[in-house]
Amino acid sequence: MLKFQNIKVGDYLMADNDGDVFTGEVTNLKHGENQVCLDNGVQEFWYEMDQLSPIELNDEELTKLKFSKQTNEDGTVKYMKGAFRMLIPRAGDFSSMELWYRDERRHITHALNVHELQNHFHDMTKVHLNDESF
Repeated sequence: MLKFQNIKVGDYLMADNDGDVFTGEVTNLKHGENQVCLDNGVQEFWYEMDQLSPIELNDEELTKLKFSKQTNEDGTVKYMKGAFRMLIPRAGDFSSMELWYRDERRHITHALNVHELQNHFHDMTKVHLNDESF
């Protein structure tokens, strides 16, 4: 379930506009009305919460976000972007993970969606995950 209070500008979400489903980036929020403005690369449009859904975090999405991947001898998989690291127990298993950036570590015991990873990344690095300079 997607919660309005967990959405931040810069997050990626899925929108369903009468059967036309696409991925977009949050560009604005209307807090009093719980509406989210998404940019699909062509235009921006406002959506109600029931039209939005999270994007499941997986290898494909991490590749789109420009993470590099390393498979370790013990079967664990490490994803890296700059000094930010994410370790999952085995390939394709995003049910738990460890995130770290410099001296801060977070142990996540449930699957994350892309926008949740974006928010952890921003909290830890103070940089948006989709910032090309990181």
